[in-house]
Amino acid sequence: MTSPVSKAEQNGPGAGPVLAEPEAPKAPSPRRIAFARADLRTLSLVGVLIALIIVGGITKPDNFLEIDNLQLVLTQASVIGVVTVGMTFVIISGGIDLSVGALVALASVWATTVATQEFGFWGILFTAVLVGVGCGLVNGVLISFGGMVPFIATLAMLAAGRGLALQITGGNTQTVTIDSVLELGYRDAYILGIPPLVLIFAGVAIIGWLVLNRTTFGRRTVAVGGNDEAARLAGIDVRRQRLYVYLLSGLCCGIAAFMLIVLSGSGQNTNGNLYELDAIAACIIGGTLLSGGRGTIVGAVLGVLIFQTITNIFILNNLESATQQIAKGAIIVAAVLVQNRTSRNQTT
Repeated sequence: MTSPVSKAEQNGPGAGPVLAEPEAPKAPSPRRIAFARADLRTLSLVGVLIALIIVGGITKPDNFLEIDNLQLVLTQASVIGVVTVGMTFVIISGGIDLSVGALVALASVWATTVATQEFGFWGILFTAVLVGVGCGLVNGVLISFGGMVPFIATLAMLAAGRGLALQITGGNTQTVTIDSVLELGYRDAYILGIPPLVLIFAGVAIIGWLVLNRTTFGRRTVAVGGNDEAARLAGIDVRRQRLYVYLLSGLCCGIAAFMLIVLSGSGQNTNGNLYELDAIAACIIGGTLLSGGRGTIVGAVLGVLIFQTITNIFILNNLESATQQIAKGAIIVAAVLVQNRTSRNQTT
C-alpha cells in the first residue's frame, strides 16, 4: 500500500501529505430499522394506555383506580388476550380467523356437560383444549389442503360452531359444579394479589413472544405471511405452516374457553360473542398488518389492554354498549388508516 508521503512525492514538490478519505458511515440494517419502528409503536401504545388510565382516574377517581377494579380489568382482558395471541400468529401468516368466538363458546359448553364434569378438573380442561385444537385442525385442513379462502372457511366454522353449541345446551346455561375449577376465580386463589387467570394470560403471552421471535416456527410464520411464494422457494412447507398456525389459534381458544368457565362458573352458547372483532382489533392496534408478514405479541397485548380499559371507563361512566362498539369501530378504522399511510411511506 502506498504511504501518504510517497503519494505527495508523486504529486510533486511542495505538496502536502495525502490523507486517506474517511469511510462513509454504514446505513442501518433493515432489521435495525424494523426494531426501531416497533419500539416507537410500542411506546406510542404505552402512551395511549397511560392516557386512558389518567382519563379513567379523572372521570371516576373513586372507582377506576381501586385495586378491585384494576384486577377486574386485567382478569377480563386475560380471556380475550389469550385468543388474541393466537389471532396474531394467524394474521401474521397472512390469514384470518373469524371463528374464534364460536370456538370459545363450543369448547366451553362441551367442557361443562354433565358427562364431562364427571371427570373433574382435568376433564373440563382437557375437553376445552381438545375441542379448540380439533376445530383449529378443521380450519387448517380446509385452508391449507382444501384450498379454501381463510375468510370463507372460518366463517363456515363460526356458523357451525355456534349452531353446535346451541344444540348441546338447548339454549340453557350449564352450571359448573367442580369446586377445584370455581376456586381459581376466588380471591383466595390470588397469588401476590394477582388473579390466576392473569398469570395464565401472562404465561401464554410470554410463550407466544418467544415462539414468534426466537424460534424457526416464528420466522417461518413471518416469511409465509410476507411472501408465500418466496417462502416456498426457500424450502418452507407453506401449507403445513398454515395448518400449524390454525392449530395454535384453536389451542388458544381452548385455553380461553377454560378461563371463561372459571370466570363465569358456567358454559353458555353465547360465550365469546364478538371475540373475533376484539381480537382482530387488538392485533391491528398493536401493529399487526392485515396483509401479513409483520406483527408483535407485545403490541397485541397492549391493544387488548387498551380496549378493555376503554370498555371499563365506558361502563363506569354508564355509557351504552352501542357507544362502546361505535368507539371500537372508529379506533379500528383509524388504526388501518395509519397502517396504510405507514406502508406507503415505507415503499416511497
